[in-house]
Amino acid sequence: MSEAELTATIHPTTASIPAVTWNALLPSISGKPDNPFLDHAFFLALEQSGSATARTGWQPQHIVLERDGSPVALMPLYLKSHSQGEYVFDYAWADAYQRAGGDYYPKLQSSVPFTPVTAPKLLVPSADPALKRALLTTAETLARQRHASSVHATFVPEAEADLASDAGWLHRVDTQYHWHNEGFASFEEFLGTLSSRHRKITRRERRDALGADGLTVRWITGADIQEHHWDEFFAFYQDTGSRKWGRPYLTRSFFSLLSASMADRVVLMFAYDGDRAIAGTLNLLGSDTLYGRYWGAIEDVPFLHFELCYYQAIDFAIAHKLKTVEAGAQGEHKLARGYVPTPTHSIHWIEHPALRQAIADYLSQERTAVLREQHLLDEMTPFKKQ
Repeated sequence: MSEAELTATIHPTTASIPAVTWNALLPSISGKPDNPFLDHAFFLALEQSGSATARTGWQPQHIVLERDGSPVALMPLYLKSHSQGEYVFDYAWADAYQRAGGDYYPKLQSSVPFTPVTAPKLLVPSADPALKRALLTTAETLARQRHASSVHATFVPEAEADLASDAGWLHRVDTQYHWHNEGFASFEEFLGTLSSRHRKITRRERRDALGADGLTVRWITGADIQEHHWDEFFAFYQDTGSRKWGRPYLTRSFFSLLSASMADRVVLMFAYDGDRAIAGTLNLLGSDTLYGRYWGAIEDVPFLHFELCYYQAIDFAIAHKLKTVEAGAQGEHKLARGYVPTPTHSIHWIEHPALRQAIADYLSQERTAVLREQHLLDEMTPFKKQ
């Protein structure tokens, strides 16, 4: 296939792409997007709620490639004036370039806003590598047209990172912590894989989180989710945001829009003191994975964060025979709770040759350090040693 056969359209809004067109280009199971964060409805909720828009520094520039009038490839893409909400940090690159007299912003960013979840960004239902390379080339051309310093695609599958590397893009590696279901029938069976010390610690944390105060946990999903649940959750979310970064990225209306279009993919886990919700997590459900996203609490209870974010997620995955729990970005404390180090990948195209070379040198050293650290972390898992 020749790239000359293709035409590219740059969409300045998610709404300008019909949902049926967008979702037809995604990996899917039984007609439903495999990864809920790639669903058109998720991007549309971010846009319609005012969470990811030009005003907040996320101007959509989604690329759709067509052949003979039929869409054949999609790359979710944003023109950005900052590096917030990405979870792959390039602040040092921006600072160095700007101190040298360059303009790092705007840049182009292919990601699900505010979401550190691995998902393909070169969306081609045929898996045609030539179409994926055409998306990369189109993004490079668009960067030049928009006077952007660079193009970044974060949390991509390793296969996409390899393809982009072959096309001259830079490859960055980082670490997350994921839990893997080995066919466990119960949480107790999972505990049996841990060392004696870690079994005792886990049981004590779960007992202290819920037992001492008589708290109960409820899983709420689908049609059971009501607006008052979102009011409660938003209070939790705002509390976490105010303690961590000052202002939460997502607006209250985002959660209502998400619930209206994707309630069957939403799993809320709330802790109750009697009838009063005091803490909660928001998770999204994929075809074989539970994705933990946001946590918050309006009362401080020891170990409740671990219970809701990690142990309840494991309980849910076992009960629903899911393969994996992805519990979000960073967090070495997840290691002791059975979540193992897992590589994540991002790809970067840098226009300026000197900046590109400097970043390439840095990434080479960083990648060596990250892989060495992952090897050491593998030795520190809480599982019984053979």
